[in-house]
Amino acid sequence: MSFFLQRGVHVCFLMSLVVVAIAPIAWPVLGAENEQSKHHVTEDDERIAIVTPQLSAAVKKRGYVSGIEAGSLIDVKTGQHDLGYGLDIVDWIMEPGSDAAYRDQLKGDLKYEVNNLYHGKTAKRSIEGPQICTQAKQLMPEIIRGNNFTAIKQSYRYTIAAPGKKEGSLWEQVIVFPEGKRYFISSDRITAANDSPAMFLRIDLPGHIKHTGGDTFREIYLSYQGHIKSEEFLKDFAPDEKFLYQRDAAKIPERFIRAYHTRDPKTGKAGPWLAGMTLQPKVVSEAWCHQRGYICMIEEFGGFPVTAGESFSAAFIVGYFDSIDEMHRVYDAHRDHTGLEVTQAGWKLLK
Repeated sequence: MSFFLQRGVHVCFLMSLVVVAIAPIAWPVLGAENEQSKHHVTEDDERIAIVTPQLSAAVKKRGYVSGIEAGSLIDVKTGQHDLGYGLDIVDWIMEPGSDAAYRDQLKGDLKYEVNNLYHGKTAKRSIEGPQICTQAKQLMPEIIRGNNFTAIKQSYRYTIAAPGKKEGSLWEQVIVFPEGKRYFISSDRITAANDSPAMFLRIDLPGHIKHTGGDTFREIYLSYQGHIKSEEFLKDFAPDEKFLYQRDAAKIPERFIRAYHTRDPKTGKAGPWLAGMTLQPKVVSEAWCHQRGYICMIEEFGGFPVTAGESFSAAFIVGYFDSIDEMHRVYDAHRDHTGLEVTQAGWKLLK
């Protein structure tokens, strides 16, 4: 577990239809262009928008926050946008076990109900909250411009905790847009205020999939399971009924990639793949791919013993690809990393 534990303190609803409909080259650019790159950055009270020759994207400052804003990751090559509620979106700090014994004492949104289509039958409990994406309400992201990249850093200290636990764990997120790429690189990190035998962070990775009868995508690719046709998602089912990943130390997959093959809902024409890659498969404790009105792509990373003051993290690549072979090549070039560091001088993945 030492490969991802370190000591010390170091972490939407769909954009308006108007924004989603704008082609990347027509995005209104009101900010400055990075003199050392071809990236344009716009910032106002609501969001930060990044436009590159390959992608456009936005990071919300208010409302539904964390990660990349829903519908805003647009592939210049094809015009495709992401299909869910955002990418690398962040929830609670959790651990295995039931909260039934003290559920009536839990504050805010910490209650975790099981035996339903949303959560399945596996008992889990929130250590700290609230859910960042829906309840933090406002973040203060920082823009870092460097040679051939643009980065966003944001963070949040959790404000409520379960009985017997402290609030104040720190979430930090780094998102890097490298020049010339159709994807971004990101990392989420928790510095814990509490001890736990198996603490994990819940995120949406890459992100959920909105569809009507499978009209927006052709298939899903899970590197640990294979290809799944859209027809498998016509009816709701719980996360532990089908396509559930749970870590087995004896069967860690070579790569951890979750992707969907987009298509035009009107013509059926195939678009690019949108993939989310967790660069160190060992850190993923559980991952869902189930239907609950939309396809829910939750991922939980960590799940190892943590002592207050320790940190754990995961690193990701999220974006557009023309083929699974291309995903594998990019994955293998960046594999086995669990963190991401950025300054104006540059960025690097960390092990």
